[in-house]
Amino acid sequence: MRHLLYTTLAVAASVVLAAPLADDVSDFNLLHARNIVTEIQDSYDFVIVGGGLAGLVLGGRLSEDSNHTVLVLEAGSNGDEYRDRINTPADAYYESLWPTPLNWAFNTTAQAGMNNSQMTWPRGKTLGGSSAINGMYMNRPGEIEVNAWQVMLGDMDGADNWSWDSLFAAMKKSETFGPPTQEIAQEAGITYDASSHGSHGPIHMSYPGYTFPLVGQWSEAMENVGIPVSHDTYGGESWGAYVSTSAINPTNWTRSYSRSGYLDPLPPRSNYDVLTDAHVTRILFNSSSKAGNLSANAVEYSPDGGATKLTVNVNKEVILAGGTVGSPAVLLYSGVGPKDVLDAAGVDVVSELPGVGHHLQDHLSATVQWSTDQSTAGSLYAANGSETTDSAFLSYVNSATAYVNASNMFGAGMADLKTSILQQLDSFAASAGTDETVVAGYKAIYNTTINTIFSSHIGQVELLIGNNLNGTINIGCAIQHPFSHGQISINSSNPMDYPVINPNYLTHPADIHILREGIKIARRLGEAEPLSSSMTKEVWPGSDVSSDDEWDDWLRNVAFTEYHPSSSCAMMPLKQGGVVDANLRVYGLANVRVADASVPPTAFSAHLMSSTYGIAEQASTLIRKYYNIDSIPKKSHHNTTSTAKPSSSANNPAAMTTSTSSAASASSTNGSDGGVSIQPWTLIFAIAATVLFEFWL
Repeated sequence: MRHLLYTTLAVAASVVLAAPLADDVSDFNLLHARNIVTEIQDSYDFVIVGGGLAGLVLGGRLSEDSNHTVLVLEAGSNGDEYRDRINTPADAYYESLWPTPLNWAFNTTAQAGMNNSQMTWPRGKTLGGSSAINGMYMNRPGEIEVNAWQVMLGDMDGADNWSWDSLFAAMKKSETFGPPTQEIAQEAGITYDASSHGSHGPIHMSYPGYTFPLVGQWSEAMENVGIPVSHDTYGGESWGAYVSTSAINPTNWTRSYSRSGYLDPLPPRSNYDVLTDAHVTRILFNSSSKAGNLSANAVEYSPDGGATKLTVNVNKEVILAGGTVGSPAVLLYSGVGPKDVLDAAGVDVVSELPGVGHHLQDHLSATVQWSTDQSTAGSLYAANGSETTDSAFLSYVNSATAYVNASNMFGAGMADLKTSILQQLDSFAASAGTDETVVAGYKAIYNTTINTIFSSHIGQVELLIGNNLNGTINIGCAIQHPFSHGQISINSSNPMDYPVINPNYLTHPADIHILREGIKIARRLGEAEPLSSSMTKEVWPGSDVSSDDEWDDWLRNVAFTEYHPSSSCAMMPLKQGGVVDANLRVYGLANVRVADASVPPTAFSAHLMSSTYGIAEQASTLIRKYYNIDSIPKKSHHNTTSTAKPSSSANNPAAMTTSTSSAASASSTNGSDGGVSIQPWTLIFAIAATVLFEFWL
């Protein structure tokens, strides 16, 4: 009888948990994630390389369909030993995870435009990737720059996947918006339009539970220096001053990231495995497949730093989700990329693809700093007062921001600067590389950046406010659309060696010009009321830096990454050095796609987390449509007790030529909003049932 009771409760819990991506199940995050395994099958239909932000979106969505098997390979650990620090938003600023194994801890090459200095490039190396260790900003690019991406694709099949309307819907699908409390909204000057946000997605997009008067003074000071205040930047008009949302779950003031949203709430899925500590070394290809349409048949990985190499077979597709550094690196170590790079590294050329790793872009930033006589989050935290045990206080992150367009920055001088930048196109195109297609791609991105984006309302710099443990107040500035492009490459045939990262910072004179004028606005902002009443003295760089030459010298010595690299596997025509087509398929490969922040050909005027969730959601949708699986009954959500792995029927990967847009499509399992609402009483019942079920097992 008791066995029957437990079994009944377990089945009931399974039914409740059958909506794994609903926002209401976030409290289940600390339950054992049953899809994280230590042993895997010999083969899977989809092998996803990278268990970071994009990879866990893809794994969660593709495994919703029980007729396909899915494996995610993550190089880092599961992160459980650092879970408290991951979950606490303030720890991103005061107890950073950068010194831990959860960070790849990359470094750039010596940067000629920055007095040959090298720069640290932190990237997440754990389940959730950089979404587990970043600053949690959740804002969006603008309609103008997203549509500019689509225009660059021309009449390419699948280009409509990357219009503003398509990406906007995909970003909303990933989100559950939480409005601020009335008190927070009033003190911080927050306005919002809930219709611009998602309501049933896996990732919480909300505001901290604590704020400071400085945040509310931000927008007033912006208006006083001539920068307009925006009341909703999330619906496509992304410019102006506002208070950004953050990836925070307001029900418990914890970080909301791809693991907590797309993996932890899932019930056991017999068709889905996630393997950590599995560093992918290369993709293996079927030797009998035709050149120009090579078929991947396995993925090689190492569980122990390269001492052992293991393989898992691929029945349908390999999907790269290793990010702007990891995805091109895997292609290169697999022999797919520019011939000159592969030859120099001693890697056999499997498929020559000149654009791999090229068109790298990043947001470069600098900060002006003031002392203050006001309490800040940093000073309160450093004092170790009672606030430091308050979860609402520990949810505070710096989220007052502004995106300033060229008209606001340069006024009547904007036209002259545009003309000057256009005149420099040919002289800087040669720096993009020796391959004519890559040079053509640089020119295409350059022309789009100057003629469409620079000339529009889209922000050319981001300004944001922050504070340190020493109590100082920072106002930072970051360039958003650099004309200096770099490259991800390799100089070794050993896949365990880190790739070579060369962003080419500040090699184009327009970049130092734009960054300089932006940092001047940051100074003016700190000197404007009402912020200036809280500032006692500018302590960095101080009055010694005031002329253009002094600013330029200072910036070349102190500027640093804003941690937003993109575009190293750019979606563009092959004749422009593109790496993937509009269906995310790698040129020359029959069954390999890339779906992460490396895909957009131009940098976005925004932090990249929200757009990357959208890219991964959109990728999942088009892959599922391609395989017509929406028309097949879904059973995996309710199959919560089986541990057997179903055998896979392998489709012919070389047949992957049909247009995605012509594939049959229907509503996804969870509906257009990406989730199912669950009532509180069912959550309580499910928790009790799950605990009993775990005890019984």
